[in-house]
Amino acid sequence: MIKYIFKRLIILIPIIVALTFFVFTILYMTPGDPTQIILGSDYTEEASIQLKQELGLDKPFIIQYVNYLKNLATGDFGISYITRAPVGEQLFSRFPNTFKIVIAAMIFCVAVGMPIGIRSATKPDSLFSKITMIIGLMGVSMPVFWLGLLLILFFSVHLGWLPSSGMDDGLKSLILPAVTVGANYMANTMRTTRSSMLEAVRQDYIRTARAKGVSEHDVIYDHALGNALMPTITVVGLNVGALLGGVVYCETVFSIPGTGRLLVESINKRDVPCVLGCLVIMAICVAVSNLIVDLIYAYIDPRIKAQYSKGGSK
Repeated sequence: MIKYIFKRLIILIPIIVALTFFVFTILYMTPGDPTQIILGSDYTEEASIQLKQELGLDKPFIIQYVNYLKNLATGDFGISYITRAPVGEQLFSRFPNTFKIVIAAMIFCVAVGMPIGIRSATKPDSLFSKITMIIGLMGVSMPVFWLGLLLILFFSVHLGWLPSSGMDDGLKSLILPAVTVGANYMANTMRTTRSSMLEAVRQDYIRTARAKGVSEHDVIYDHALGNALMPTITVVGLNVGALLGGVVYCETVFSIPGTGRLLVESINKRDVPCVLGCLVIMAICVAVSNLIVDLIYAYIDPRIKAQYSKGGSK
C-alpha cells in the first residue's frame, strides 16, 4: 500500500509540469505587455525594459519556464507581478478559506445527497422519489453564480439571517457559499446513489436476504449499501475538482478572499506567477482527493486492497 501511495505521488510531478507548461504557454502568447499592466500610469519604455530585466521577462520563453520550474521545485512560487510580494504567502493566507468552503460543500453533498438517494431508491415509485428527481434535475441545471445571487437576495437581503459576503462570521459565513457550490454536486451525488442502490436492491443476494427474514433496514444498509457505495464514492471524489472550479465563481459572488478569487484577479491582470501558483495548489488538491478515494476503495473492498498491496494497478 505504501508503495502504491508513493507511485501516485510521483505521478503528480509530470501532471504539474504539463499543467504549468500549458498555462505558461497560453499566458506567454496572450497579446499585450504585462509590464504595461504592472506599471500602469507610470509606464515608459525605459521603465518597461528595466522591469522586464528585473522579472526575467526579457529572456526566451523556454528559459523563463525552466527558471520557474527550478524555483517551484524548491517551494518558491515566485513573486507576484502586481503586489511584488511572494506568491506563496498570498496562496497560504487565502487557501484556508477555499479549503473551508470545499469541505463544507462536500459535507453538504454527502449528508444531503446520499440519504435522499437511498430513500428514493427504496421507494422508487413514491411521491418523495419523484419530487427528489425533479429537485436533482434543477440542481444539476442551476448555474453557481445565479444560485449564489438568489440565496444572497433571499437569506441576506430579505431575511437578514446570513452574511452576504466575507468570512468574518465563522460558520454562518460558510452556509451560503457551501450550499451555492454544493447544490449542483449534491444533485449528482443523489442521482448516482439512487441509481446504484436501485441496481443493488434488484440483485439475487438481496432477494435471498429478504427470503431469510432479514429486516428491511438491515437489507438496505448492511447488504445493499456497501455494494452500491463504489459509484457514489467515485462521484464524490471527482466532485473535489469540480468544487474547486465552482469556488472560483462562489468566492467572486460572495467577496471571499480565497484562491479562486485570487485566480480570477490574477488572470485579469496577467499575473503569471499567481495564476500558476493557484493552479498548482488546485492540481495537488485534486490529485490528493483522488488518492484518498482509491484508499477508501481499498477499505471498503478487500480485493482492491490486496491488489494495491501486490503492486498491481487498478
